Amino acid sequence: MGLILLCVLAAAPVKPIDAAELTGHVRFLASDLLEGRGPATRGDRLAQQYIAAQFEALGLEPAAPDGGWIQPVELVGVTGNPEVLTLQTAASALTLKFKDDFIALSGHQQRESVLERADLVFVGYGIRAPEFQWDDFKGLDLKGKVLVVMNSDPEDDPSLFAGRARLWYGRWDYKYEQARQLGAAGCLIIHTTPSAGYPWSVVQTSWTGEQFDLPARPGEPQLQVKGWLTETAARKAFALTGKDLDALRVSANSRKFKPVPLGVTISTSFTSVVAKKVSGNVLGLLRGSDPQLSKEVVVYTAHHDHLGKKEGGAPGEDVIFNGAVDNASGVAAMLAIARSLSQLPKAPKRSVLFAAVAAEEQGLLGSQFLIEHPPVPPARMAADLNLDGLNVWGRTRDVSVIGLGKSSLDAQIIELARAQGRTVKPDALSDRGFFYRSDQFNFAKHGVPSAYFSSGQDFIGRPEGWGRTQREKWESTHYHQPSDEVRADWDLSGALEDVNLFLELGLSVANASSMPTWTKGDEFEAARKRSLAH
Repeated sequence: MGLILLCVLAAAPVKPIDAAELTGHVRFLASDLLEGRGPATRGDRLAQQYIAAQFEALGLEPAAPDGGWIQPVELVGVTGNPEVLTLQTAASALTLKFKDDFIALSGHQQRESVLERADLVFVGYGIRAPEFQWDDFKGLDLKGKVLVVMNSDPEDDPSLFAGRARLWYGRWDYKYEQARQLGAAGCLIIHTTPSAGYPWSVVQTSWTGEQFDLPARPGEPQLQVKGWLTETAARKAFALTGKDLDALRVSANSRKFKPVPLGVTISTSFTSVVAKKVSGNVLGLLRGSDPQLSKEVVVYTAHHDHLGKKEGGAPGEDVIFNGAVDNASGVAAMLAIARSLSQLPKAPKRSVLFAAVAAEEQGLLGSQFLIEHPPVPPARMAADLNLDGLNVWGRTRDVSVIGLGKSSLDAQIIELARAQGRTVKPDALSDRGFFYRSDQFNFAKHGVPSAYFSSGQDFIGRPEGWGRTQREKWESTHYHQPSDEVRADWDLSGALEDVNLFLELGLSVANASSMPTWTKGDEFEAARKRSLAH
């Protein structure tokens, strides 16, 4: 009787992923108990332990380097902001107020940050791109200066910087990195909602409170101050010496652009609290069934962190950034996929690494640490499939692939989406640069072909444009706000199709005879060649 029962169980079909499975995981991870899952907090540790327990219950192998479930990620937390920025010319002065006009913080991991009448220099897009014969700095010595830069890349010419599609050159982290390498004292990015893809309120919530980074490498130059200016504040600063922001932005669209000293100095000083802390990447491995191919891995990533708690809230105010969609939903999807793959009668040929990564909201820090300290070398990573934010509005006829055309993974996605009755389309919001805003970017920089997609814009039973309206409404109301919570009106039918597409894609890659490749000439092709050569 026992043998018969075992045979029946072995032949039983794998339980399909359903909405209750996703919602159950999200409801816990986004609960007030976890207090927003801020890095290195109690809620962060609870999230890690929950995910590790789920991995263990599914029979995965612990995959952290020490043989455990959690790979420690050392962080440096910095808390502190200047109250004002003082701008001066020989004849006039302007005081900018924190939160209303600017958001700024320490750009180095030291207690004291000081700008003493540092010169402001407008550097256009702040880009050095030899492949486009583009250099906004023109060799000017910018040591000790404070750079003012636009938060985008040139988009007028389709042959330059992918036209309207945002590249890494247009992202804030690239701008700060360039300023740091040039020895600047500070860097201030001009915020506009179109260039950032989100309103000023998101900058206010995302860039205040404790901010984290990986420990600085000894000897590397650091910024005293990094931050953002509202467009209105930038106009006022430029106008101090009769400079016109709009005219200078137009001039920055040419290769001939040269940095423009504004004739304005900037001063501030403030004290920060600097603390060494630890978060963690949760790593579980499903061992492949093929003796040779099992040495290679398909990686699923989803970040488990969010923004924690808002400081200084009014009595009765909701101060917990629950992060239900962003990204408890992505972790839930990864756990559901892990459950489904672990229950297959036979494991996929390649191994599958499930990585719930830390501190994504702080600049993709957990995935950066993981790819720099990997349990498997990047050359043996077949692909990274990244889950970051599920669709909560229903089914779509289309799939939006972020970075469509970058790798051979696209052909597999197209075929699998067709089986669902859906068509694949490019990212309708390519000007937002989403490929460079989530964890797959760190894998791509190390040469690992990466896929990141979501439901498209063509919602079944809805009028044209409804999907984009819903997304924009969600971004303006709930993105990086305490209101990103589990809601009764969620419709996860479209999310389920996306999650199953991620599941089928991972299976396809895990069982293929060869690993995916970057499209010839893609920006990450050379990195793959270097990793394979070593």
